[in-house]
Amino acid sequence: MTTLLEPGQIPQASGEPPRVLVADAKDVFAHRARRFAQLAEGHALGDYLRFMGRLAQAQQRALDAMPAVPAPDEEAQSQSRQHAMPAVPAQSWRRDAAWRTALHAILGEVAPAASEAAAATIKALQALDDAALEALADRVLRTELYGGHADKLPFVAAALQVYWTRLATQLGNAALQPLDVAGVCPCCGALPSASVIGASTEFPGLRFLHCSLCSTEWHLTRASCTACDAGESAVAYRHIEGDKGLVQAETCDVCKSYLKLVRRDKDAAADVVADDLATLALDILVDESGFSRSGPNLLLVPGAG
Repeated sequence: MTTLLEPGQIPQASGEPPRVLVADAKDVFAHRARRFAQLAEGHALGDYLRFMGRLAQAQQRALDAMPAVPAPDEEAQSQSRQHAMPAVPAQSWRRDAAWRTALHAILGEVAPAASEAAAATIKALQALDDAALEALADRVLRTELYGGHADKLPFVAAALQVYWTRLATQLGNAALQPLDVAGVCPCCGALPSASVIGASTEFPGLRFLHCSLCSTEWHLTRASCTACDAGESAVAYRHIEGDKGLVQAETCDVCKSYLKLVRRDKDAAADVVADDLATLALDILVDESGFSRSGPNLLLVPGAG
């Protein structure tokens, strides 16, 4: 059962609020791993969440080990800002081989904790040549997540997240600005996996969208649809009855889409990706009500085995 919620009032704060927040490279995936471990306790999907925590730990180690990668120079950054284009667009940026190094490191680390099915997937991925891996990466970045080899795509996505998070943190907040299309990441052009309130401790009432690929967060006005920009009259908030509304589904009656909203202002330990995967029951309920999710969680691929 879902419960409708009011958007609520936004606390006032002094000063200019941030428009873009890049991830903390030292803790972005480590924080996620800790949250997965916390959420796994007593959860019906505990084994799955614990494995995802292991994956997040592997992502953090891969990010820690990744050296600086080729990134746009100042002139290219300026042109991107001038034309309101993503700085390192996911579908056209020439990927460095560092992402494949990260992939193999991640696979090696999570293999001992994998289920029989996941272990078989990992072994198959480890056997693929570079061209095959790049083809799978292209599918992830186009969000073509169904069909053959779908079971491999979450692992490929995990490595791509590490690589694009490295790019984003190298560029920094000053290099990025929100685009004309509010629902697209200003760093890589990917769709948001969810939105979050409490991303900024100084402005805890602001809503930010969280990029599904590079972990960058960018400000978007609350009580507006992230997919079609419909206003407050079209938007409703739903959550699982009894869960205190920490994770809500923001639905739009105009485009019939939804995106989850994570209330980090209610629990600072919350993590967009981990809390999203721990509330799959909410997706099912909202889907049954006729709404379609507008942004992907790349670690949960529909149709994956």
